[in-house]
Amino acid sequence: MDPEWNDSQPIYRQIRDRVVAMILDGLLKEGDPLPSVRNVATESRVNPLTVLKAYQQLTDEGLVEKRRGLGMFVNAGARDLLLAAERDRFLTEQWPEIFATIQRLGLAGDLLGKPDKPTGKG
Repeated sequence: MDPEWNDSQPIYRQIRDRVVAMILDGLLKEGDPLPSVRNVATESRVNPLTVLKAYQQLTDEGLVEKRRGLGMFVNAGARDLLLAAERDRFLTEQWPEIFATIQRLGLAGDLLGKPDKPTGKG
């Protein structure tokens, strides 16, 4: 994991988001183990408790499970859950603004196959 952090959100949240990206990108598949807390903490130069907090959030979301003595593993269906949530978030939070910009710039016909404005022809 990249040890670069931004100040816009807590580090544990950024770690969580990186694991989510790894699942969505197929780098971590169902049943795969997550990198150990110790390894992530060492590589990322953060406190192990920070990594543990990120992993706990993933557990609370039902994306990973803790196996005593073995570590954390990606749950079956985690990628599907994430895709559904990401699609929903995109459509409700990002798409309306993107669509408005496309309309404003007159790109709807080129990008979406729709006329930019009603032509009035019938």
